[in-house]
Amino acid sequence: MPRSAYLKHVKTIVVKVGSSLITDESGISKKQVIQLVDDIVFLLKKKYRVVIVSSGAISAGSAIMKKKRNLCTIPEKQALAAIGQSVLMDVYRECFNKYGYEVGQILLTEDDVKHRRRFLNARHTLNALLEMGVVPIVNENDSVVIKEIKFGDNDTLSAHVANIVQANLLVLLSDVDGFYWDEGDSEPVSEIHEINDDVRKRCRGAGSEHGTGGMYTKIKAGEMVIQSGEMMIIANGRIKHILRLIMQGEKIGTLFLGKTQMKSKKRWIAFNVKPKGKLVIDDGAVKALTKNKKSLLAIGITQVEGNFDLGDAVEITDKRGTLIAKGIVNYTSGELEKIKGRNTQEIKKIFGSKYYEEVINRDDLIVF
Repeated sequence: MPRSAYLKHVKTIVVKVGSSLITDESGISKKQVIQLVDDIVFLLKKKYRVVIVSSGAISAGSAIMKKKRNLCTIPEKQALAAIGQSVLMDVYRECFNKYGYEVGQILLTEDDVKHRRRFLNARHTLNALLEMGVVPIVNENDSVVIKEIKFGDNDTLSAHVANIVQANLLVLLSDVDGFYWDEGDSEPVSEIHEINDDVRKRCRGAGSEHGTGGMYTKIKAGEMVIQSGEMMIIANGRIKHILRLIMQGEKIGTLFLGKTQMKSKKRWIAFNVKPKGKLVIDDGAVKALTKNKKSLLAIGITQVEGNFDLGDAVEITDKRGTLIAKGIVNYTSGELEKIKGRNTQEIKKIFGSKYYEEVINRDDLIVF
């Protein structure tokens, strides 16, 4: 199928820009930014909704303070991010203003996407900016973030942003032409429909001195996008007018294609919520979830592991330990210990009128 056929229904695009594309030895390169902005303005005039995830804050700060980022401590890098973020935004604002567009800054941490309310707040803010005709520019909040709530790279962050705004397409602009199956290949892989072990083992480490990611982080982002049922393209951001070439259907870079679109809440459960415990279920329950597309009932649960509350996420495995699903529970772990293996009438006797017929509703369940 031609690229144009895949892309004809795209409305919202997230463009991730690597540090190496907008920086040089003197910091942020206005010349390179204006080339990027010119390309994005082309998309805006075609009525696409565009969100930018941009690296470059630490590089900008290190250039101002004349420090090599790879020799800096974590607090020093956070300080450089604080210095460089305003510089980065000033350059973007100046370049977009020349075309009559305004920009808005959004700084996120992983904590912001793990909590449902904050996740929705981020979505509302981004959508409000887009409705105003403002170009949102997103970065990780490097100046305050700690390891426990850190995305770690903007490839992963961009996949989460694509999830937040329900983007149809994520474009990772880097200094590589795409994903190569073997080092000696002259052309990158055109399409990838599944991220498997063969794909993962061909990933390499970090790229340029300005970046924290490499092909591994891009594949990780691709995995999220494929599972969501959307599309991602890895392409060389140094190619002139790369974005317009992509949206005109040119067969350029590597296209990652999802199959079945996942609803918004299910995406959040799949990618943003860490499980607090585990439920082991019998074969009948496995069939109900995987074949019959049913909710999880207490009667099918054989074992409860972990300490969790109502509203927490749990993993669901079969009795052999195979991961079957993940979902949001309607009971605490203590309550489930009392009702596992029991039918609805027995549960009603234990809890009276304050009971849920389903341990996990189908709408709050991701089956793998």
